Amino acid sequence: MKRVIGILAAMFSLPAWALQHPGGGGHPGGGGYHPPMPAHGPEPYHGTPHMEENRNFSDGPGHPSAPHVHEDGHWIGHDWGASDPHYHLDHPYDHGHFAGGFGPSHIWHLHGGGPNRFFLGGFYFGVAPYDLGYVDDWNWDGDDIVLYEDPDHPGWYLAYNPRLGTYVHVQYFGG
Repeated sequence: MKRVIGILAAMFSLPAWALQHPGGGGHPGGGGYHPPMPAHGPEPYHGTPHMEENRNFSDGPGHPSAPHVHEDGHWIGHDWGASDPHYHLDHPYDHGHFAGGFGPSHIWHLHGGGPNRFFLGGFYFGVAPYDLGYVDDWNWDGDDIVLYEDPDHPGWYLAYNPRLGTYVHVQYFGG
């Protein structure tokens, strides 16, 4: 009986251990920036939009030059404002609203595809064209992804990669 309990304990603790020890998929460690997963998505942005092209988001030593989230939950790079033309969709939610679950209690695993169309547990998504340069080091057949709602850009969601600590805008294509 003790052996069965030990095996069950190991099985249930392995996913938590794996999230605390990122890497794998040919991308060991992902460059050293590994904050904890954000508890929630960003707040709506109310300041002056930062609209500069080719922006570098590296705001500290070891931080990526892609949009990322700080340990305090601050979403670096989510300050373009609601009127950003890069994330405007003529028909937001054309394929419906994603209702599969958001935040760190819903960890999705990439199961193939690429930036234009990828698969998460029975659902299809695509990376925003403007964000394609930020997913070069994603492992499309192995990374975990956490989804958050985007409060500023209707029709877009934010896909957070815990291995890298970065995120991009993604559109839901249905399931």
